Amino acid sequence: TIPLDRFLYALGIRHVGESTARLLAMHYGNVQVLLTAMREAQDHASDAYAALESIDQVGPVLAQALLDFFAEPHNQTVVADLLQVVAVQDVAPPKQDSPIAGRTVVFTGTLEQMSREEAKTLALQLGAKVAGSVSKKTDLVILGPGAGSKAKTVADLGIQTLDEAG
Repeated sequence: TIPLDRFLYALGIRHVGESTARLLAMHYGNVQVLLTAMREAQDHASDAYAALESIDQVGPVLAQALLDFFAEPHNQTVVADLLQVVAVQDVAPPKQDSPIAGRTVVFTGTLEQMSREEAKTLALQLGAKVAGSVSKKTDLVILGPGAGSKAKTVADLGIQTLDEAG
């Protein structure tokens, strides 16, 4: 059993890293929905193609890489064979009513109650966008012990901060 984002990442699709796989998984939610969308999106005039390109951080190059991968007969066979032996977990859509929905969040310092990956996953499930660096577009920074230079940048930009418990 494997989560949809890990399944997509493991396929080795050009331009699809862990973050992009997570975005795709959250958008489609289910492997069969994703596969159907990739078939339908082969027609660039289709609603499925427009929906693919409307995903945050998906542009024409990434969209074409996905379509090329899923159009290749060998890849279709490999994916079908994998789905015979691997259970792919659906992904729940992100919440839209949480206090951090739609906000950009950065984690810095040491997290003590959960791993950084668990924290990022939780933030994504709550509808937040998770970034790796602080910028003017950052809405919230979770500061752990040993935050370092990011803490100074946060203070200079006047960005809201919380500790891990918050």
